[in-house]
Amino acid sequence: MPSALETLVKILKLERDLGCADKAVIGGLRAFAQNWVKDAHAQARKPEHHALVDELAGLLSNYTDLSGTDSRDQAIKYMIGRITGRVAPSSGNLPVPPTPPVTESVAEPVPESIPTPDASPEVIDPPQPRRDPPQGRNPFREKRLERRPRESQPPPEGNKGSKKETERETYPDRGGQRGRPAPSQEPEDAGDDLFSKGGEIRPTDDPYAPFTGSVINIPQTPDPARVFRPPRKARAPRDQSREAAYFRRLDAPITTLKGIGPKIGEKLAALDLHTVRDWLYLFPRRYLDYTRMTPIRRLEPGQLTTVAGTVRNAVIIKGRRGVDVLNVILDDGTGTLTASFFGQPYLISKFPRGEQVVFSGKTGIYQGRITLDNPEWEPIEQEALHTRKMIPVYPLTKGLSAHAMRRLSAKVVGMFADDMPDYLPQSVLDRLEMADLGWSLRQLHFPDSEEARRHARQRIAFDELILLQLGMLRNRRVWQSQPGLALEVQDQWLEGALAALPFQLTGAQRRAIEIIREDLARTLPMNRLLQGDVGAGKTAVAAAALLIAVMSGAQGAIMAPTSILAEQHYRGISRLIQAMTRSLVPEESENPQSGEPLVKVALLTGATPAAERAELLAALREGRIHILIGTHALIQEGVEFERLGLAVIDEQHRFGVEQRGALRGKGTNPHLLVMTATPIPRTLALTVHADLDYTVLDEMPPGRTPIQTRLLTSGEREISYRFIRGHLEKGRQAFIVYPLIESDENKESRAAVSEYERLQKEVFPDRRLGLLHGRMSPSQKDGIMNAFSRGEIDVLISTTVVEVGIDVPNASVILIEGANRFGLAQLHQLRGRVGRGQHPGFCILLPDGEGGTERLEVMEETNDGFVLAQKDLEQRGAGELFGTRQSGEGLKMGEYMNPALVELAQLEARTLYAEDPDLSLPEHDLLRTQIERIFGVTSGGDVS
Repeated sequence: MPSALETLVKILKLERDLGCADKAVIGGLRAFAQNWVKDAHAQARKPEHHALVDELAGLLSNYTDLSGTDSRDQAIKYMIGRITGRVAPSSGNLPVPPTPPVTESVAEPVPESIPTPDASPEVIDPPQPRRDPPQGRNPFREKRLERRPRESQPPPEGNKGSKKETERETYPDRGGQRGRPAPSQEPEDAGDDLFSKGGEIRPTDDPYAPFTGSVINIPQTPDPARVFRPPRKARAPRDQSREAAYFRRLDAPITTLKGIGPKIGEKLAALDLHTVRDWLYLFPRRYLDYTRMTPIRRLEPGQLTTVAGTVRNAVIIKGRRGVDVLNVILDDGTGTLTASFFGQPYLISKFPRGEQVVFSGKTGIYQGRITLDNPEWEPIEQEALHTRKMIPVYPLTKGLSAHAMRRLSAKVVGMFADDMPDYLPQSVLDRLEMADLGWSLRQLHFPDSEEARRHARQRIAFDELILLQLGMLRNRRVWQSQPGLALEVQDQWLEGALAALPFQLTGAQRRAIEIIREDLARTLPMNRLLQGDVGAGKTAVAAAALLIAVMSGAQGAIMAPTSILAEQHYRGISRLIQAMTRSLVPEESENPQSGEPLVKVALLTGATPAAERAELLAALREGRIHILIGTHALIQEGVEFERLGLAVIDEQHRFGVEQRGALRGKGTNPHLLVMTATPIPRTLALTVHADLDYTVLDEMPPGRTPIQTRLLTSGEREISYRFIRGHLEKGRQAFIVYPLIESDENKESRAAVSEYERLQKEVFPDRRLGLLHGRMSPSQKDGIMNAFSRGEIDVLISTTVVEVGIDVPNASVILIEGANRFGLAQLHQLRGRVGRGQHPGFCILLPDGEGGTERLEVMEETNDGFVLAQKDLEQRGAGELFGTRQSGEGLKMGEYMNPALVELAQLEARTLYAEDPDLSLPEHDLLRTQIERIFGVTSGGDVS
């Protein structure tokens, strides 16, 4: 570990960076000196070393009394100079604190004992200023905000003792200097005095002698050239035959490449790599940045860096909050640091003593020692180390190593990237100063520098946005080129129907109904997105729209993603329709001959019996069923409407383009209303849903109690279990949601299947538990969800399949494990499963480990889904939010799509669309081809 003098140098530098305000350590430098001087004297070997310690202790004690920044800065420079040997002892020129007035002296009481290490001041991490917890948080929350406890690891049994001071050795490979033994010669007691953060001072180390040599030989190479503007090359004249040949090769199976046979092809298929194009767009998950290699001795807190070294030791300690912490001590010959992995004890087998590894992450400081928390890591690749490059890290599958993936990627990128025809017009690239497509693909796989990668990333993210925008605009144009039915009702009629509802509509609901009514009255088919938070009242708006269609002589349909959601809509829509029609024409609300309601609502799912299904379909064809509600069964063969005028799709992001088109194909260009509770910022919604008009319900019905959310730590899991038990005893129900199905998918996270068994045996043995996950068949899922809805299950253990489709008014608590692995918008959707009845709702968030929880704090502060979605966009990019995209390909760069880039793509897409709607100009030929490849070729029919 760093010596006492090295620690002091780092603290002095931090104090200088903080403006000489005596805030580098809690309590100030005077308090710090009390414990530091003891450690420093213990490490000193010579009389002059002890003299230096005494001199520095006096300077530290007087530092607080110095007035003015200049005086303190001069004192810091002097102390650092004395430690490094660059400055001779002072001859009296140092600033001194002002002399206090002469008063009668009173002796200060002598402390009875030396303060313990636990009482030593704590170093402040400057990038993470301490915040006071908001008012109203529970005591567990406030305890979590305290700084990391000081923990020490007891020495392993049998490893007591250490080398004597006289047993010093010289190592020829380090220039004959005395220093640390090489990793292969590490003494058995190397881990005896490990702290929970940092390493140990061993008697064989002279803390006052400079480090020499290096365990890892890091060559000194010049920094890569700055890339202020991406390079561009002149475009060659178009050669359509060459382009056609290139695209044929691009879409050829990956196994057609030399060196990639059927066996490797099978392994690549597990990564969804089938063609050359697939590989070019399989971007690395992350990079190991060998261009930022920094000797450990030169590290400063808050620094993004990559360090390479040799593992001196690896130990597991039990954190105070019950978290297993793996501490890996890395030595690069200039110093040591501790890399801590929270909740990942299984990694210890990856770090045997002597293993050479590289860590990447942001440095912190704890008790004066440089640390890395949960860094990215990988065994050292010697070639990359000596060439100082950024090394891509790809997703892996069984039988393919990281090195093999890099080698194959270099082959594919080298053969195809540079010759990739650029489909964006030259004018767009010139105007936006964007990089060429081929250069961008190469730089995303094998970047020359971080700046080059940033330019490449921006180009690919922009491409995905503008292609999506152009594709959606094209779909909208084709859809509205065919006339639809005009569905009109009188003002008096509509007002009477709405007044008959058993609740008061919000202003937002009334505005949405009026906008939809105006759309339905036109022959131009409506294509509208209705977006509203959980509980905002979208169902009532849909019911009013369906009734307008029916009373205008047409039929309506609602398609939901799950059977249970379809059944919920059936019950809710039937109740609302019956109330509105009975109020309007009470004497005609039922057919006098059959006793059936005036507006017949029916339900069709995959579970509908064959005989009932046949009767239902016949009534639908004859127009005797006015509103049909169902699942994917609505778009199956044999489902025919007499006159479908309005199609409503709920939770539309669960349906693909083909399914939406199939439902609209059941009528003659019917009006379309799609609904979602997924909050998306307006800017993003106008891109991902550019083919839809946009209406938002931004007002909640009165009387709805906000859900209370608490963020706990993994060590407080038992508290959450006790809270759930309390609600179960009151007759309520609860959800426990996990990010994974099986535990072997990611050992860092708890998983639904294994936790279901544990919870049933150990935590809730006297309760009825149910298990729900995405690998179950539809009938199994429906059975579990229906049992939970009927109250036959007390606690539902589930994955995120409960995000949509569960409405259980009796459920009052949801516990979300691994909460840091979800986006804020998705967490908001999940917590919307509770508090839907008369009982208040409670949401408990339990993150994995201790990292990445800061962004979750906003969940405690707001129940506004749109605020959370905007936070997601700002913090994590559009990756989470673009999960709603329903065109042909997934977005690779969603997390890098910031609001400014989204708006830029919208502007350019609309400019191109206004100039050339069909993209028929020669310079737009490749762009049109790319859009057709993604969205399909239009022929005047339905495309959405």
